[in-house]
Amino acid sequence: MPPKPPGSAYPSWLPALLGCLTAVGPAATDMYLPAFPAVEASFGTAPGTAQITLAAWFAGLAVGQIAQGTLSDRFGRRRPLVIGMAVFALASAGCALAPSLLLLSVFRAVAAVGASAGTVIPRAVVRDLATGHQAAVLMSRLLLVMGVAPILAPSVGGAVLLVAHWRVIFWILAACGALACLVVWRVLPDTLPPERRLRLSAIEQVRRYALIVRDRVFFTHALMGGFVSFGLFAYIAGSSPVFIAGFGLSPSHYALIFGLCAIGLVAGSQVNARLLPRFGLSRLLRIPAGLYLLATTVLTGLAFAGVHVLAAVVAPLWVALLAMGFLNPNSAVGALARHGTHAGSASALLGMWQFAMGAVSGLAVGAFTDGTPRGMAAVMLAGAAGCVIADLCRPRP
Repeated sequence: MPPKPPGSAYPSWLPALLGCLTAVGPAATDMYLPAFPAVEASFGTAPGTAQITLAAWFAGLAVGQIAQGTLSDRFGRRRPLVIGMAVFALASAGCALAPSLLLLSVFRAVAAVGASAGTVIPRAVVRDLATGHQAAVLMSRLLLVMGVAPILAPSVGGAVLLVAHWRVIFWILAACGALACLVVWRVLPDTLPPERRLRLSAIEQVRRYALIVRDRVFFTHALMGGFVSFGLFAYIAGSSPVFIAGFGLSPSHYALIFGLCAIGLVAGSQVNARLLPRFGLSRLLRIPAGLYLLATTVLTGLAFAGVHVLAAVVAPLWVALLAMGFLNPNSAVGALARHGTHAGSASALLGMWQFAMGAVSGLAVGAFTDGTPRGMAAVMLAGAAGCVIADLCRPRP
């Protein structure tokens, strides 16, 4: 059995491990984005239909959040992670063998249910170990490791497409899931001791969720996080058609642009960790929310003005993702701050809302895909506006 960290202390390598587990979801989301045209050609479907598989992935992540939160509060953090990574590995293998777009979407949804363990449980582990500024700093360190995934994953996917079929991408993901399962089983300490685990009936769990949602602090911070995800997933779903179909980039060049924008997300999370002690959580939610709205307003204005210049699209996208790098960890810490006794359930509700918004966002972008940035930009602007409104409703310290 792996050792448990004493008290609030934790091994120095734990943030890196949690970051890698959290990165499984983004890697599985982003690695096959350059393959969208190849997937559509393989199944003989119309342009934009591959985004259905992405919406199914986000829907599976949303559904999986609730189950993972409940399981991690009842059985500890480690066991549900092992099972979740195993499900992800097996379902990813199913994606590699899928004979139709429908079955690919089904296997993607099942894989997402497993991968959701890597989304919910590391956040709950952070809440087990730290609160306040310390938790936000730890969350930002976790995001530093996680942030490598959206930078590298599309490049890996693009490189695979140069030498192999798109199905190989899913075999790689299946191998990553199996490795994650093994590592969790062998070395991850369980940060939730047996005496703190909750054994609730279904009705009691529903009541607990209702109690969490009625907390205005949780609700408004979760709303902010959800609208950030709405914009982020609009970018993820819309970027491949915009850059590959609209600007005519190759999958490898698209991967470079995607990685460049992801650097903005990572940079925001790391600068956030340094600024938190000086400016506080509340200010580092309010200011980035305004920056998010400004950047997406500029992007939407340029898109509807018909400006077809790559740099003019990438620059406001980069700024929007920079703002999201602040908003993602800070909204999560704010939402979980008052729910230490049931961090898994609160984290599950937060994640469910974020990925439900992602599923809606992906479908919306798919409906408006026309080879221009207009659909992606408009959906991102809607997310930014919702984030600012939620911030205005948030209780001030």
